Amino acid sequence: MPNDEQRRTNDSALAHGVRRATHDQAAGDDRQPTADHRSAYDARRTTYGAPRRIAYLDGFSGISGDMFLGALLDAGVPVELFQKTVEALNVGAMLEITRVNRSGISATKADVLVKGKAENPREHNPHPFHHEDEHAHQHSHPHTHSHEHQHESGVQASSHSGRETGATVHSHGRHLTEIRQIISQTNISNSAKRTAITMFEKLGAAEAKIHNVPIEKIHFHEVGAVDAIVDIVCAAVGAEALGVDQFICSPLNLGGGTVVCAHGTFPVPAPATVELLHGVPVYSGEIQKELVTPTGAAIVATLASGFEDFPTMKIEKTGYGAGTRDFAGQPNVLRIVVGQEFPADLADKNVLPTQSHSTRVGQDTVSVIEANLDDLSPQVFGYVMEKLFEAGALDVFGTPVQMKKNRPGTVLTVLAKPADADNLTEIIFAETTTLGVRRREERRQVLAREWQTVGTRFGEVRIKVASMNGTISSYAPEYEDCRRIAADQRVPLKQVMQEAVQAYLQGTSKKH
Repeated sequence: MPNDEQRRTNDSALAHGVRRATHDQAAGDDRQPTADHRSAYDARRTTYGAPRRIAYLDGFSGISGDMFLGALLDAGVPVELFQKTVEALNVGAMLEITRVNRSGISATKADVLVKGKAENPREHNPHPFHHEDEHAHQHSHPHTHSHEHQHESGVQASSHSGRETGATVHSHGRHLTEIRQIISQTNISNSAKRTAITMFEKLGAAEAKIHNVPIEKIHFHEVGAVDAIVDIVCAAVGAEALGVDQFICSPLNLGGGTVVCAHGTFPVPAPATVELLHGVPVYSGEIQKELVTPTGAAIVATLASGFEDFPTMKIEKTGYGAGTRDFAGQPNVLRIVVGQEFPADLADKNVLPTQSHSTRVGQDTVSVIEANLDDLSPQVFGYVMEKLFEAGALDVFGTPVQMKKNRPGTVLTVLAKPADADNLTEIIFAETTTLGVRRREERRQVLAREWQTVGTRFGEVRIKVASMNGTISSYAPEYEDCRRIAADQRVPLKQVMQEAVQAYLQGTSKKH
């Protein structure tokens, strides 16, 4: 069995593992809800459960894609992960990572190079979206289709992403359908694919609404598309690799002033940014520049489950991601703070989370939502399950039943946090044929869990470890890691899983 010192040592490896929630995690604390289904963070806390790992995004100088990537790298996400991701995208990009100073704060700067060079000027990354109705008169100026942003310098990798795409990319850019296909074919986890696609769809929906055109007509111009693809896909992959249960964000400083775009001079924040940040607390400070870009807004709107002042937490690590400009008197950085949630019951007693608190059996309340279905296509049932998981469901499953008139049917059951129950119920009504939904609240007990990463001859595999009262009660290799390795290296799945378990057991006897 692992001793306490080993468990503490393994915590440092969590930042290098890809934290992907799977359908077997009925306890459900690992899924990150999207902004469309967010609620106050307090409503998502368990009263007596084990402390959760959270990441707090401090947007006192706004947020952009490159700032978010820099903050992730500075907080411990390995640059090699981004390099492999950009290479897998195969869109003719590379990353360049540098260390810079912003008003006295040392920060990581991430920039995307497209076909060997950064877009000029890099302090203003043009908003990548455009729509077809303007294509005819904008065609000769593919790099000025829309407004520019001070932060977006992109995500650079120190290695090339693959062959150049100039011969295969139309001068008017990529539509969302093509971008979805690129992401879907990239060798990253399925949950990272869903997160990245959601970010792009939010951007597209915002632009489509503003321009009053169908989302299918929205497209990225060539260079902006590559830059945005790298930013967003690396953001999704890096967010998983950080190994946290939840992202929280501060109120966002939008900046001020005006920004020049293809349609004229617009006020800051840009229209797409405003559309993406509905329901988010924002303000404007002294800096009269654009501080929140549409890409940054899409990232935080997708990842953050709540917006509040600095939470009560036990800090583990901090990262700073730099924007391009260096403002006088205000660091142009995004700060990310990672640590353990400080539960409310412990905060009242002024007690820090410790091993004795984090290993006991936790309790919380879940909503159980059910519907009987006897005329729904199995294909649609699978789609509905995916939609419910994406919307924050803790678990979704079907139970075969014999219904009235001897019809075979299925009972759809959804476990959810009470704050998400209304939205999930709406999805069930919208996507299924049911005319009624049952709902109740139940108490549940959950074991304290943590992720550990073990090395095998095939690669790294995450191990989910559950404990009760300080004693390990169960452990299991993460199926998605093993499945991916087995497919990539053409070895039996059971062999990968066995070696991962052996590596975990062998590691417990090592002294640290």
